[in-house]
Amino acid sequence: QVRVVESGGDLVQPGGSLRLSCVASGDGIRVYGMHWFRQRPGEQREWIVSSSDAGDPTYRESVKGRFAIARDSGKNVGYLQMNNLRPEDTALYLCSVRAQKGFTVYDADGQGTQVTVSS
Repeated sequence: QVRVVESGGDLVQPGGSLRLSCVASGDGIRVYGMHWFRQRPGEQREWIVSSSDAGDPTYRESVKGRFAIARDSGKNVGYLQMNNLRPEDTALYLCSVRAQKGFTVYDADGQGTQVTVSS
């Protein structure tokens, strides 16, 4: 099994920055894909960014140039650096990973970390 835990959410003023972390754990796993989503109350989950071993990350248009994903594949850890935050970025941020152990592939989601952008 794979466990995913996000952290780093906080209350921040507009224009501020935060760095979210996503840690995947599981015996012998290797994470080769990571996605970040966000969800506002009463709304559907919204995709933000995807990163895989296969190529460059892809971003939602509204976060391009402000958000950046980084991964430490050796440690199964990923980060979402968020700059120039806006009130509309307020949401629960969730990390989803795809991991492999031998020939078995796992998909796992975390419970999220809350980001609030407000003055």
